[in-house]
Amino acid sequence: MPLFPGWRSLARSLVPDDFDVPTEWRTPVFRLEALSERHNEGDREAWMSNIPFVQATAGFAGTTWPPSEGMSLEENMQSVRRHIRHFAARVGFTYAVMQSGSDDVIGCVYLYPAADDEHDCEVRTWVRADLAVLDAPVHHAVTEWVETAWPFQAVLSHPRPRHQGVTPGRDAWA
Repeated sequence: MPLFPGWRSLARSLVPDDFDVPTEWRTPVFRLEALSERHNEGDREAWMSNIPFVQATAGFAGTTWPPSEGMSLEENMQSVRRHIRHFAARVGFTYAVMQSGSDDVIGCVYLYPAADDEHDCEVRTWVRADLAVLDAPVHHAVTEWVETAWPFQAVLSHPRPRHQGVTPGRDAWA
């Protein structure tokens, strides 16, 4: 199954024209930056270093991403550029997850049309295996942000169990 079966809906904007799409979002633990060419090496390194972990992450199991054989730096750049085009066209939004106080890419967030008729947006997130403790907090915080700050009626996410007493959401990250 492709990563985003809802990509068939990329002919129209995912958000209304008057919605100001954020290019950055910060929490005390991590920040999101709209994926750009400057993230290419860090993005590739982050997912290539732990392909089986990402493949097993909720929302990615059973998809074709990440490819088991990996990608060259140029192939990854082509993928990054596709996400940049989608962002500019407002049909999908991909963010690099950066650890606060660092320029290291530690994961990615994808906001794309859901494949079903019940949701208008699907949220998928992953983090590096060596930062697995952040997987659930990042996913929960991002999902809450999308549900409360974005103009979606029904968001499809891929829940994680809550880890180590972290309560995600606005209050936990403020």
